[in-house]
Amino acid sequence: MTGRQQLERHGRFLIARLGRPHRALSFAIVRGGFVETKTVAWCGVRNDELRPPVDATLFLEQELARAGLDDAVGLMTSAALDGYVDVTRSAAGLAVACTTTVGLDNALRAGDPIGRMPERVGTINILCCASAPVADGALLEMLSLVAEARTMAVLESGVRSRQSGLAASGTGTDCIVVAAPCGAPVTGHAGKHTALGHLVGAAVGEAVARGAAGWLAAHGAVRAAGEAS
Repeated sequence: MTGRQQLERHGRFLIARLGRPHRALSFAIVRGGFVETKTVAWCGVRNDELRPPVDATLFLEQELARAGLDDAVGLMTSAALDGYVDVTRSAAGLAVACTTTVGLDNALRAGDPIGRMPERVGTINILCCASAPVADGALLEMLSLVAEARTMAVLESGVRSRQSGLAASGTGTDCIVVAAPCGAPVTGHAGKHTALGHLVGAAVGEAVARGAAGWLAAHGAVRAAGEAS
């Protein structure tokens, strides 16, 4: 079991059907925080759809409602949804599944000065699901490990911050969702010395690395030419 039953593409959405109620934690703009859900949905957007004075939260809520996804945790990205990466790792009777879309036009380094949004706003959106129920504290540890593994993969990709020119650690609009089935927790911990923590780090690191490599293969030469001119 991976905690996720099905991934599907429908219109402008990439939809993860979790199969049964999950306890989810995220900073998603729609249904963020701790929530119970069976669905996580990425909405593909054009950059011009989100220019001021558009309310991004209201925009996404309306798009989710039109698609019958009112109860979903909602993410947005201008990255190509068909280019998503899905990685599952398992050990010690547990499994972790990571699905991510990766766009790096908005690559930044933590602590960069505040700057204007680029014309193209790329982002890294990550869903990481455990196969068994875990305590809320373990979900928080999972969230921290997902962020760490994402940062590691972005640093190793060699992408530079669009603001400072230093090694990027992510993008300015990344979003992370972690989830586990509802029920009596089988573990209260997800640190690096646990099977769950190992699986989270391995799955997310591989997924984001593959996504970054795919983005660089598609955009790197064009980006380099544009920066040199």
